[in-house]
Amino acid sequence: MKSILFICHGNICRSTMAQFVFQNMVNGRHLTDKFHIDSAATSREEIGNPPHRGTVQKMKEENIPVIPHRAKQITWKDYEEYDYIIGMDSNNMRNLGRMLKGDPQNKVHKFLTFAGSGRDIADPWYTGDFDATYEDVVEGCEAFLRFLEENKKI
Repeated sequence: MKSILFICHGNICRSTMAQFVFQNMVNGRHLTDKFHIDSAATSREEIGNPPHRGTVQKMKEENIPVIPHRAKQITWKDYEEYDYIIGMDSNNMRNLGRMLKGDPQNKVHKFLTFAGSGRDIADPWYTGDFDATYEDVVEGCEAFLRFLEENKKI
């Protein structure tokens, strides 16, 4: 079983969106038993809060189930337990490097690198554009799943 942890700043917008979208893709391919998928934050600002209403609304528009979730911060224990830790932007990657002792096991990846891009996934908390974030998240999820399949990781 592969364990995936999606990371953003607060764990209420992008990382939860990625968690829900990737879980939906996995379920649609009947691979549910091959994955454990969750999300977390680099900051403590939103701990305990549910997914942002904009993320929830976008998931409803796309008929993607919203999994019960409360924001939490990544820990070293998470680093030890997860196979892939996927950050949404350059700031997340910098914070993860600091928080996770420089990523000694090379588990941390910037999301859109799986799609051949170094782009950040814009934070809709600031942009208000949940549609654009969703498109980027879908691109990242499709590329990540393809990476896992092509490299026989699942």
